[in-house]
Amino acid sequence: MSRIGKRPVTIPDKVDVKLNNGVVLVKGPNGQLDYSLTPNVKVDIQDKEIVVSPVDSSNKSRALWGLTRTLIDNMVVGVSDGFKKMLEFNGVGYRAAVQGTTLTLNLGYSHPIEYKLPEGISAKVNKNTIEISGIDKELVGMTAAKVRSFRPPEPYKGKGIKYADEVIIRKAGKTGGKK
Repeated sequence: MSRIGKRPVTIPDKVDVKLNNGVVLVKGPNGQLDYSLTPNVKVDIQDKEIVVSPVDSSNKSRALWGLTRTLIDNMVVGVSDGFKKMLEFNGVGYRAAVQGTTLTLNLGYSHPIEYKLPEGISAKVNKNTIEISGIDKELVGMTAAKVRSFRPPEPYKGKGIKYADEVIIRKAGKTGGKK
């Protein structure tokens, strides 16, 4: 039995959830998201709760049961509150700026990196932090990972882009010279 799948998803007052032809449509103050259900799970909307259950006891149905419940819960949280990821960049001369939907990064390369943000994602830059936010949790995470991949942190001086809650394990550099 799925411990996550058993729990119902509570619907906040400002969120509207509709189910038609195997598609769950979640609409809220921040926007709307939809998800196409697989035939292995069944979704019921009862008053202010969404209940997900497997169609049968096959391994595939039970595997998709908790996944579907989590994806629907992420959609409800996304349209009501939204998601955000914080990135920090460290390095001499490293800068970031946002112009419209383009994130411009100067990361020590011979050229600036201009990354066009996906639709539905916004970014803010404060000193040495980049805040990536949006309503789709998967897209926010993928965008943050892509921005981090432009200059991952290195273990000697810690230069690069890292998640705000990430801990970089430092290495000791070369010590001493020839004797």
